Amino acid sequence: MEKRVALELRGRNPSQVKDLNLDNCRSTNIIGLTDEYTNLEILSLNNVGLTTLKGFPNLPKLRKLELSDNRISNGLNFLSGCKKLTHLNLSGNKIKDLETLKPLEVFQNLKNLDLFNNEVTCIEDYRNKVFGLHSSLLYLDGFDKKDREADDSDGEEEDGDEMNGNNDSDAEEDVDDLALDLGPLVIDDSSESPAEGSTSLPMILYTVYGLLFHMGLLLKSKHR
Repeated sequence: MEKRVALELRGRNPSQVKDLNLDNCRSTNIIGLTDEYTNLEILSLNNVGLTTLKGFPNLPKLRKLELSDNRISNGLNFLSGCKKLTHLNLSGNKIKDLETLKPLEVFQNLKNLDLFNNEVTCIEDYRNKVFGLHSSLLYLDGFDKKDREADDSDGEEEDGDEMNGNNDSDAEEDVDDLALDLGPLVIDDSSESPAEGSTSLPMILYTVYGLLFHMGLLLKSKHR
C-alpha cells in the first residue's frame, strides 16, 4: 500500500490531495496514509484485503470512505478522526453484530451507510436497529427507512450545473468570435453615401453570407 500511495501522489504534497483511490492495492493494514492528508475528501480502499483499521489517520475533511470487499470485523473506532464522514461503504466485510457498529455513533453527519453482504444484516429487525443507532442516517444499504431507493439527483444536478457552466462558456466564446468577425462592419444611416472607412452594403451582405456558409459547413462536419 505504501508504494501505491506514493504513486498516487504524483509529486504532490499530501495536503493538496482531495480524492485518493487505492483500490486493489493488497495490504492487511493501513500503511503510508498519514495525518498529512488534511484536505482529503474522498478515499477508496475497496478490495485491499484489510483485516484491521488500526493506524487509520485523522482526516478532518473526509466525507466519503469506501471500504468494501475487505475482511474487517471490528475496530471501527479507529475512524473516529474523520468527524465529517457522510458516506461509509463497508459492504462485503466480516461485521457480525450491532456492537461493532456502535463506534459509528460519533459521526453526527453520517447519512449513507452500506453493510450489504455482512453477517450483521441477518440479525432480526436489523434495519430498524441500525437506524435507531444513528439518528442522522438517511440510507442503509441503498434504501431509506421506508425502503425507498437512495436518490442520486443531488449529484446529477451538480454535474448538470457544471456541464451547463461549460456550455455557457463555449457559447460566450462563440459570440465573442462572431463579434470580432463582424467588428469591422459599420452601417452609417446618417448619410446617403457610405462614409470614408465604412463598408458598403453589398460588401456587408457578402461578408455575412460567407460567415453563414462557413458556420453551415462546421455544423455539417460535427454531425458526421
